Amino acid sequence: MNKVMLIGNVGKDPDVRYYDANQAVAKVTLATTERGYTLKNGTQVPDRTDWHNLVFYRQLAKVVEQYVHKGDKLYVEGRLRYTTFDDQLGKRHYVTEILVENMEMLTPKPRADKAETQPTVKPSTANDDDSSLPF
Repeated sequence: MNKVMLIGNVGKDPDVRYYDANQAVAKVTLATTERGYTLKNGTQVPDRTDWHNLVFYRQLAKVVEQYVHKGDKLYVEGRLRYTTFDDQLGKRHYVTEILVENMEMLTPKPRADKAETQPTVKPSTANDDDSSLPF
């Protein structure tokens, strides 16, 4: 079984590209952090952050393009894929990617600004005609 589940923060805005028949692929980096701790002997073990390369295809890539931004918290499920390529100098590079099959956005939606949600009230002035008011 090849299954990966991660919760982390997006490192930068998605890189989205379109190919045949309006199909999309989106690439995102995701940071996961293992919290530090203290051993019984008093040794401090610092936080450890790992960066993961996520790849989204088709409709999920379009959703990522529209709604996912740097700093957002995501839950993703997918599978590992290992690839290699040779650069222009002939050096071999190894790449580990997660092909995302399911995603849940964990960052709350931004709330509308309070100034926008409150009705606009015209302030009264001393020159207003108050003769028509019942009180």
